[in-house]
Amino acid sequence: MQHDAKLFSPLRFGRLVAKNRIWLAPLTRCRAAAGGVPGPFAAEYYSQRASGGLLITEATSIMPGAVGYPDVPGIHDDAQVAGWRKVTDAVHAKGGLIQCQLWHVGRVAHPSFGGSEPVGPSAVVAKGKTHTPKGSEPFVVPRALTEAEIGALTAQFRLAAEHVIRAGFDGVQIHAANGYLIDQFLRDGTNRRTDRYGGSIENRARFLLEIVDAVSAAVGADRVSVRLSPTGTFNDMVDSDPRATFGHVVKALSGRGLAFLEIREAGADDLRHGGDAIPVSFFRPLFDGVLVAN
Repeated sequence: MQHDAKLFSPLRFGRLVAKNRIWLAPLTRCRAAAGGVPGPFAAEYYSQRASGGLLITEATSIMPGAVGYPDVPGIHDDAQVAGWRKVTDAVHAKGGLIQCQLWHVGRVAHPSFGGSEPVGPSAVVAKGKTHTPKGSEPFVVPRALTEAEIGALTAQFRLAAEHVIRAGFDGVQIHAANGYLIDQFLRDGTNRRTDRYGGSIENRARFLLEIVDAVSAAVGADRVSVRLSPTGTFNDMVDSDPRATFGHVVKALSGRGLAFLEIREAGADDLRHGGDAIPVSFFRPLFDGVLVAN
């Protein structure tokens, strides 16, 4: 009973207070309307779940060409912002709180979604196939980003975060998990760079921390969260020492005044593919704020 009472008790995170500790994890829907605009389905879907303490949206693209799946939403133009405004209004009408999760899929994008080649920290192709409008197709070799392009992407994350607040969201989650662009920079299996964004753990974490600082400056750190998946193998991800890599990342995120840090623990699939079963408790002493276990 004591455990149940805590589950249903309020929790302050950043500038907000969740009415309970049952939160909706980000779940890819692939049901956006043309142009990546959330439709009536999205408003219904999220408002139905407004009794949760916090809703985190499906991953939402920060720019054209940042997607790797059909019919995913974006937050980079006025039509998308207006579509999301209907969602946040519906959630708030039922007393809920909602964050928008921002992503760029990096090397697992596909030319069929935007006509351009995918980009990543290095020209390392992911094994396997992805779902495209033409069916299942192999991943293609990404082009390594230049330092100037990395800076432009950081600015794009900041702009997308400003759009999130315009759309009425209560906060922003930076998607740094599941083998997408930021995660690709963090891990040495995908980051083979030799410049200031590669090599050491400190350098590989630089992109994430620059995005966190830029987004926090735009909307307030107490409205920003980060999602990590230290043990994840999805999208052909691997790191030679995930405890050292993500231990450093979590410590670097501590002290930045974030609303919370979400860590996805290993699933059965991750363990089958060699993922390290690092429990969230390993990271608890390293972070000074609210830590959410997924």
